[in-house]
Formats: sequence, C-alpha cells, structure tokens
Amino acid sequence: MTERRKAVLDAVLALLVEKGAAALTMTAVARRASCSKETLYKWFQDRDGLLTATVRWQASQVRAGAYDRHHLDVGALRESLEAFAGGWLRVIASRTSIALNRIAIAQAETLGGIVLANGRFAIGERMKPLLADAREAGLLAFEDAEQAFRTFFGLVGRDVQIRLLLGEPLVLDEAAIAGDARRATDQFLALYGAAKMPAGAG
Repeated sequence: MTERRKAVLDAVLALLVEKGAAALTMTAVARRASCSKETLYKWFQDRDGLLTATVRWQASQVRAGAYDRHHLDVGALRESLEAFAGGWLRVIASRTSIALNRIAIAQAETLGGIVLANGRFAIGERMKPLLADAREAGLLAFEDAEQAFRTFFGLVGRDVQIRLLLGEPLVLDEAAIAGDARRATDQFLALYGAAKMPAGAG
C-alpha cells in the first residue's frame, strides 16, 4: 500500500463521513484525492473494488501484536490479545468506521458482503494463528478456533458497536480502551486459559 493509495482511501472515508454513500462516485473520489479517474479504475477496477480496498485499509489497523511463536508465554499472549482488543475498539469508535458500517447495513445486499469478508472475517483470520500458537504452547485450551475467536470478539465489543451505530455519544478515550482491552483479555483467559492465570499476569 503506497502513500498515494492510502491518500485515496482516506479520501473515500472522508467522503463517506461527510456526505454518505450517495456521494461516493469515482469522480468525487478523484476530485477529493486530486488524481484522475483513470488512475482509480487502474488501481481498483470499479466502485466496489474501491470500497473493498477501503474496508481492508480500515481493518488492517486491527492486529494481534508482534510475538515470537516459538517463545510464546503468558505475558506475550496477554500483550497480543490486548493489542488486538485495543486496535479493534479504536477502529469501531472512529467516525469513518461508523459511517462505513452504517452504509453497509443500509446497502447490505451490495456492500454487506464486502464489509464482512474484508472486515470481520479478515480480522478473524489474522487472529486465529495467535490462538493456535497459544494452544500449542499449552496456554489456551479450546476445540474450535472460530468459536474461541468469536468469544473473544464478543468480550471485547460487548454492545459498544451497536450503540455507536445508533448514535450514542460514547466516550472511548485511550484510558477507557485500555481498560476494556484488559478486562476482555482477563475474561477470555479465565474461560480458555489452560492453567490458572491471575488477572494482570505477565
């Protein structure tokens, strides 16, 4: 992802926040990003391709942190889980993410699949290797990685995203995000930890 393409995707997000999906045309994006429509079609093929890239760009900010799979311990696992939780909360609380998800809901037949495939499902696939490595290291105990991920995802998000989408002015500053990430991690380890892990261990 070059800086120039990032600027184009940032322009897409800005248009969605300011004017909604109806204003999202290749012409409008080209004008906002100061590039040609020909360049947009070359990079993204069409409007759906542009939206797909935009969702991927948003979702790429949610990561499980860096860790050494050959030396994974409780501390590294906790740090990685909290990094994922904090990243996801920051993304869903952003004005751009709220606007993008509202549009996907309103146009579920056309955009819903794009957001699911390149948002929620893609994030899950990035997270599952950490869970598998933690199980192999004897830190977690579960039978199905998808079910374990969904549990963690639910513990992190709770009802926050739906409340944001419905317009509640929730305050999610860095202190609140860090606290929520830590709480979700503690709860997840209490459910799936292979050995007793005190809160804040590591």
